[in-house]
Amino acid sequence: MTEDFYCEEVLSGRTPVRKVLETPNVLAYHHTRPFYPVHVVVIPKKHISSLLTLEEEDNELLLELMNTVKKAAAQVTEEHGACRVITNLGRYQDSKHLHFHVVSGVPLVKD
Repeated sequence: MTEDFYCEEVLSGRTPVRKVLETPNVLAYHHTRPFYPVHVVVIPKKHISSLLTLEEEDNELLLELMNTVKKAAAQVTEEHGACRVITNLGRYQDSKHLHFHVVSGVPLVKD
């Protein structure tokens, strides 16, 4: 995986995605290689490395991002009865671009 899959692949259009929700500054889409039966990724369209690197100037974007996460989570919960909202930091964060996972179901077995 590249350092920033979301900028280099998704936002550039090199990797096509199935959109769930989109605002001027945020994209929610079905994960290209899901780890759960329902797996939505929510990203800001602006490059931000992680939750820990948000600047005060990003506050409006963060509100828009969290509103989109909330809408995706409500949609998944309505359709599947429950969901988790996950973000990763440090060595747990494979792609160095702030993102949230909205997931439901038992994790899929990866070989």
